[in-house]
Amino acid sequence: MTTPISGEGGVDAYAKLAELGLTLPKVVPPLASYVPAVQTGNYVYVSGQLPLVDGKLPYTGKVGAEVTTEQGAELSRLCALNGLAAIEALVGLGRVVKIVKLTGFVASAPGFTGQPAVINGASNLFGDVFGEQGRHARSAVGVAELPLNSPVEVEIIAEVE
Repeated sequence: MTTPISGEGGVDAYAKLAELGLTLPKVVPPLASYVPAVQTGNYVYVSGQLPLVDGKLPYTGKVGAEVTTEQGAELSRLCALNGLAAIEALVGLGRVVKIVKLTGFVASAPGFTGQPAVINGASNLFGDVFGEQGRHARSAVGVAELPLNSPVEVEIIAEVE
């Protein structure tokens, strides 16, 4: 098995977050009938995370219309940070071995095709915090609508020890 990200010889995710000036937020309470994250075996599956900050969305609407690609990328970064908070609450970031998969959903205006650039905000956060162990498989999907009129939502799969 690979060394845990925050374990001996691995990247200290907590120190990297601090170095980046980031603090893990409180876990976003579920908006419906689900849990923020669940562990099965050596994997943690994080439910879709919205870019909520103190219970509010910084922007609403469609990327490519009301929201720019750059704003969308910052929102996907917030989604990823909320996902890390869910992992921390369930098992602790110190048990993470690898960020395995990121699925990003982008509420897209007609004709908008920049979904990968939007989801780069989340992907880049994982690289910044976890280095090589943050590199992951990924999908970036354009959708018509997301909950609460959010422009972005992400799901995460992480391997843990």
